[in-house]
Order: sequence, then C-alpha cells, then structure tokens
Amino acid sequence: MAKAANLGFPRIGARRELKTAVEAHWKGNLSADDLAAEGARLRAAHWQLQRDAGIEVIPSNDFSFYDHVLDMTAVLGAVPRRFGPVGDHVAPTQYFAMARGTAEAPAMEMTKWFDTNYHYIVPEFEEGQSFRLASLKPIEDFLEAKALGIHTRPVLVGPVTWLSLGKTKAEGLDPLTLLSAILPIYSDVLRRLAEAGADWVQIDEPVLVTDLSDGQRRALSTAYAELATAGPRLMLASYFGSLDDNLDLALSLPVAGLHLDLIRAPEQIKRVLEAGPDKVLSLGLIDGRNVWRADLARALDAAQTAARLHGTGRIQIAPSCSLLHVPVDLDAEAGLDAELKGWLSFARQKLAEVATLTRALNDGQVAVADALAANAALVASRASSSRIHDPKVKSRSASVGPDDLRRRSHYQVRQRAQAAQLNLPVFPTTTIGSFPQTAEVRRARADHRKGRISAADYDAFLKRETESCIRRQEALGLDMLVHGEFERNDMVEYFGEQLAGYAFTRFGWVQSYGSRCVKPPLIFGDVSRPQPMTVEWSGYAQSLTDRPVKGMLTGPVTILQWSFVRDDQPRSETCKQIALAIRDEVADLEAAGIKAIQIDEPAIREGLPLRRADWDGYLQWAVDCFRLSASPVRDETQIHTHMCYSEFNDIMPAIARMDADVISIETSRSDMELLTAFGDFEYPNEIGPGVWDIHSPRVPPQEDMITLLRKAASVIASERLWVNPDCGLKTRDWAETEASLKNLVAAAKALRKGDLTPLPVEGGRHSDTACACEEMTG
Repeated sequence: MAKAANLGFPRIGARRELKTAVEAHWKGNLSADDLAAEGARLRAAHWQLQRDAGIEVIPSNDFSFYDHVLDMTAVLGAVPRRFGPVGDHVAPTQYFAMARGTAEAPAMEMTKWFDTNYHYIVPEFEEGQSFRLASLKPIEDFLEAKALGIHTRPVLVGPVTWLSLGKTKAEGLDPLTLLSAILPIYSDVLRRLAEAGADWVQIDEPVLVTDLSDGQRRALSTAYAELATAGPRLMLASYFGSLDDNLDLALSLPVAGLHLDLIRAPEQIKRVLEAGPDKVLSLGLIDGRNVWRADLARALDAAQTAARLHGTGRIQIAPSCSLLHVPVDLDAEAGLDAELKGWLSFARQKLAEVATLTRALNDGQVAVADALAANAALVASRASSSRIHDPKVKSRSASVGPDDLRRRSHYQVRQRAQAAQLNLPVFPTTTIGSFPQTAEVRRARADHRKGRISAADYDAFLKRETESCIRRQEALGLDMLVHGEFERNDMVEYFGEQLAGYAFTRFGWVQSYGSRCVKPPLIFGDVSRPQPMTVEWSGYAQSLTDRPVKGMLTGPVTILQWSFVRDDQPRSETCKQIALAIRDEVADLEAAGIKAIQIDEPAIREGLPLRRADWDGYLQWAVDCFRLSASPVRDETQIHTHMCYSEFNDIMPAIARMDADVISIETSRSDMELLTAFGDFEYPNEIGPGVWDIHSPRVPPQEDMITLLRKAASVIASERLWVNPDCGLKTRDWAETEASLKNLVAAAKALRKGDLTPLPVEGGRHSDTACACEEMTG
C-alpha cells in the first residue's frame, strides 16, 4: 500500500504561540524550562494533528526554536569561538546568542533558504575546525514522540547541503574538506536513532537541485556510502526544483528512498520511472510553498502512473517540500469570502489532500469520490471566475514597449540635474525608510483595526508620529529624510491592501526567521492601482521640512516575491502588472513635489533561479519590471533602490541595468567586503554602503563607521558614496536608533573635513546576508 507522508510542519503554531513564548523568554519573562515545555506542547499537538489527518509518515526534528540549520550546527558542535567554548551540549543561551548576537559577539549571518522567503543561520568554518556531538535534539524529539505513541521519521539537514550553505573567510579553505570530520557525527546520530527505534530517517539535500561542482558530487557519493549503513533506512529528500543533470547521481546513491518535487519539476518523474530505481519513491504532488488548492485529478493521474510502473507499495504521497512555508490552518480564516476560501489550502488542508490522494491510490477513486468531486468543482470555479481576469489590465500590460523601460537621459545627465536640485554635501546621510514601530504605534494600529479609535483619531496619531520623526531627523542632522512609515504594517502588505487583485488573511502567518513571522498577501487576480497609495503621507512629511523627503515604495519584484502568487499565469506577467501600478505611484509622487523616490528591491537577488541556465531569463524580466516602475520621472527626480542581499558579483550587469541613481546595500557585517563587486565592475552610479548592522543590539561607534567608510572610499569614489544603515529601523528602539544615527552623521561630517585616506577591503568567501525588510509588525 502507498503511504501518506509529510516532510515537515509549521513550527509557529496556529496563533504564533512559538513566537510569543520565545520572545517572552528573551525578555526574561519565561524560563528556559517553561520555554521547553511550550515547545513540547506544540510538537505534541502537531504530531497528533498529522496523525488525525491520516498521515502515516510523520516527521520529527522539524520543530525548531529558531532555525533547523542552526539546530544542525548545534548538533555538530560548530559554535564560532566568539560565543564561548562548546560544553557537553549547546545551551539555550549559547544557541540564541549565535542567532541573535550579543553586545560583545555579533550574530552569525543569516540568508534565505534557497529561493524561499525563509532565512537560515549560516554555518561558519575556520581552519582547524573541530566538531563534536553537542546536541541530542534529533534523538530526543524522536523519543518524545514515541512516548506519545507516535512513530516518526526524524529529519536531518544533509551533510553536503550543510557544508555548501556555510561560509568561511579563511583563504583557500574549502568547506567540503570538512566532510570527513562531520560524517562520524552524522553516523553517531543515525546509530542512536536506530537504537531508539527509528526505522527511517529523512535527510534533506536540496543542494541536489542546484548546479553541483565536481567536489559536491564526490562529497555526496562519499557521504552516503558511509551513512547508508550507519543506522535506519534513509529517505533522501530533494526539493525546490528538478534533479536534472544530478538525477543519475541521486539514483546511484545507496539510500532506500528518494523524494521528488513534482510541483516545481513534474517532468522529472518520467526519467526516474524509466530508470527503474530500487528505491521507495516519495512523490511531492501537493505544493508545499503556495496556498492554492491542488488539482487532485491531475495529481492522481501522476500518482497512478508511478504506482503502475513502480508498484504501489513503493510509493509515498507527500507535499513537494516541508509545509514550513505555508500558513497553518485555513479554517481560522473566517473573514475570507467563501469563493476565495474555496480556492485555498494551508498546511492542515494540504495534509488532507495528501491523505485523499493516498486513499484514492490504495482503495480506488470510489472511496474518495465525494472529495474528488468537490475538489474538481472548486478548481473549475477558480479557473472560470470573473474576479481573476481584468481585460484593461491585460491590455495595458501587452502594450508596454521599450520606451516605457527607459529614463529620459543617461545617469551622468541626471546626476547633474539632481545635484543642482538637491544641493547635498559629499557623503550625504539618509536612512533606508522605516523608523521604530514602538509598542504605542502597534497598539494604535490594533485599536484602529478593532474599532477602538476612530479613523480621524488614528490619522491624527500618525501625523504626530510622522512630525516627531521628521523633527528627530532634522535634529540629528540627516541630509535626506524619510517619513518613518508609521502607517504601514508591512512593506508588502501595505501596498497589497490598496491594489486590486489582492486578498488578505488574518492568521496566514509563516516564519521568516527566528520569532519573526510574515503574513504574505495573496495575489489571486490581475493587479492594478485604483488610487494613489503613498502620496498623502509623503506629501505631508515633505510639507513639514525644507530638506528633501524620500517617497518610499516597495518594488514590483519584491511585492511579487513576498506574496503568495497566483499560479495560473507566468510570474513575469504578474510582476509586470505590479510594475505598472508602482509606475503610476511614482508619477504621482513626483507630481506632488517629491524630489527623491526609493523603490526597494531586496528580493531581486533572492529570486534568482537555482540553476544558472535560468538566470538570464529571470533577470531580464525582473530588471525590466523595475525599470518600468521607475522610468516615468524627469531627470531631476532621484530614484533610489535598496537591496539587502549580497553576492552581487554574478549579477552586476543586471544591477547596473536597473539604472537607479542611488543603490543602498548591506555591507557592515561583511566589513565592506561586499562592496568590492561594485568596484570591480566599475559600477557607474551612486552607492550607499550600510555602516550600521541594524540586526544587532550594538550601537556602532563613530570610529567604526569612519573606518568602514574609508574602506568604501578605496572601492568607490567618495563623491558617489552615501552614508546610511544597512536596512530599515522598524525593529530597533528609539534610544539605540538615535544614538547610532548620531554617530553616523558625525562620521559623515568628520570625513567631509578630515582624513579620506582609503583603507583596503579584505576579500574572502561570503554568503548572502539577509535583512529584515519584510518583517511584519505584530
């Protein structure tokens, strides 16, 4: 008989109980024991929920208090030296210090998990790295479930993926050379799991769907030759794409099972079945990354074909990947209209879809005839609904031509016009956009949403906050101001709420990183802008000061990437529709007297396909969409963009083709190392390298900022350098914000009249670094 399986379940809880508990612990209001008890309660509830849904293969060790990659780092005892020695085990204080940093030790870096919107903590490697088994969490979680009468399949991050996602600044150190040091620990974990009673272990190697080096290929062969006999049978899980040229390698590995993502790459099942592997095949037929109801008839066809050719008893039906990336339960969404709700499926509903497919495969379609008929009706309803298609939007999108993607003049001409209009000093200072979203701001937003205060009172409150923010910036001496974004709940949701074609949930939270959760909006139809979205607040802020105030917008690619996107048309077409809506907003901001407009695109880099062969096509439409949004303005209007993610070397031509007048990037954690890509490429426009890591509670001294700026001046001409933080400030408090910005302004002023002698930038291997741009308030 085929089995219903799951690869992972959301950790946060249906009401974000994990967030509440973890943050209470950080504040000292919840003990470590009580935090552990809450984790145990959530795990038990989730295991029971999956069993009740009909899932037979239930994962364990998919729960984490912060991040599953950090958990694997703790298991391997790979604690960076700045966090102290590794004792018998990695304690919660040390674990959270690695993730969040301390006043003395900066946090480990954080970046996106492949091409998802989930962040992981980047492992760090050094010469002479030592490893030891320093956490028994995989075994403890298995035994915990076993004590509840639930037999689980433990999940581990695979050794080659773990090493491949890490970073090192040690010259010439290849992380893969550490494989021989970590394999004995993996083997020990597998042996202990077998002794505890585990018969299968899921090992996640999503690196298999990327372009592998020869070293990675050898490492995979070496690793699984050793691990295959170390303990339980292994289910090797690949996801987020096609195995493609790595298929033969994956099939050759001596593992008992192989999971395939048949949502992202449905075509690969044919090649796998033709190869006739002697393995259990786990078929990822339910989308683990998007919220749309599955077409069960289509999925069942694929399952039946696989069962016929491979044998029903060697088939598992599963989501395409862990359900970590979708909200917990659609049933909580009482505010959604019935038609739209019928098109959706969250984690709990996806488990039911898995169970229905599995039962249809085992017992025949007649056994689930009602469920299949209901599903078919809902799928047909969505396809034919008039809510989805807007002929005017489609016609406008189709009419976009090359002239719509170009500014009126080249950058050199624009730069002179902007310098004359803005009259800014060398090393102009600014911020990225948001200012602290205090408890008072969040409370006022909640009170307005719940009807406790009137719209007029809420508007008056926001105006007071905005004016206060402007006055604080003036007092600090910043050159280009922002309005603070107090009216915004989130940099994507705020815009989606004002765009046609969008819908919103109340409890549709997913984990972004640690305790940070986001509630992505749903793009269900053609997108347009019924009316201006930001002009009133930007205009109001500008009326309060003689200094230029940036209009703040989220770019089309980022709005796309950080939403649940409709899957019935190409993403490029949806992005173009969003770009046209932002284009209208840009034009209206300029008409309202806004002299500088920032269009944030932190997600352009993260949107790169996992295979390089697909990069050019993506970058073409992504950059075109940015240019479409930014191009209607006069030469005098300065267009800024902000990009939080690093490793720009491979896409510098695309970054330059965006043709933003000013680009601000994260550089403080990397000690300006990331700026070298712009220098090597001879990037022609202006750059704001971040000199303050806003993820850290540390207030950076003026001297540190001066050092960073001198390093920047060794790469980029000083007349093209801006001075700014790494990212928005909504998660900081006012005390550290003002202290840090005071030092930032002082650093810029010192350099204007002081020593501009450049300092060299040290090179090294660096992975993408994430920021909190998309964090939601609440």
